[in-house]
Amino acid sequence: MSLNIVVCVKYVPDATGDRGFADDLTVDREDTDGLLSELDEYAVEQALQIAEDADDAEVTVLTVGPEDARGALSKALSMGADKGVHVEDDDLHGSDVMGTSLVLAKAVEQVGYDLVMCGMASTDGEMGVLPALLSERLGVAQVTLLSEVSVEDGTVKGRRDGDAASEQVEASLPAVVSVTDQSGEARYPSFKGIMAAKKKPVESWDLDDLDIEPKEVGLTGAWTAVESAAERPPRTAGTVVKDEGAGGKELAEFLTGLKFI
Repeated sequence: MSLNIVVCVKYVPDATGDRGFADDLTVDREDTDGLLSELDEYAVEQALQIAEDADDAEVTVLTVGPEDARGALSKALSMGADKGVHVEDDDLHGSDVMGTSLVLAKAVEQVGYDLVMCGMASTDGEMGVLPALLSERLGVAQVTLLSEVSVEDGTVKGRRDGDAASEQVEASLPAVVSVTDQSGEARYPSFKGIMAAKKKPVESWDLDDLDIEPKEVGLTGAWTAVESAAERPPRTAGTVVKDEGAGGKELAEFLTGLKFI
């Protein structure tokens, strides 16, 4: 039986660069370099491992975003995914996680799936709730925050590690899975993989293709909004306590003044 795996990936601003807000208080993505969210790389890696262990499997990577978001698909395809789907529409600008989960759910249904895989969170929004919202919209089970994952006989199984214990969890397919950054290092794309990715199919869809009204997404349909934003104040020089015989006392007084002790 063929196994259809869809991996949801996101193109995010590079955390090492300067990030800011646009005039409408959405994240400024035009003046910031972007890349595939590192946490989504783990989902791609686990999907590829599951596909390699299956008799017949196909991995589709799915992203929502402006034209540059194709960069996330390119990285995932160079890692070994089979094809990509890019949902791009001007009316998506400003979508929050509720709007994004709606678009992803509609797109996943249109692609066709047995297993949907996600990272544990995006490295820009860091909400970590999209997999749960996606499973609710699709009406299937969710098996989230897994450190190990496998698929066998129509069942997805995995280990979820907590502070005090680890759980073995499973669900019948179809299902939505998210994996943590402890699930295993993602492979580095080879030159052959990078060249092969250029020839892999990538479909482009808009809201009309998914039968979604513009009012359901974007800033208009967002459940959350940023009301104000300000630049982080510059760092100031710290306090230096020189030990000239009374350093211990001065350090204690400094810490006491900050209510650290």
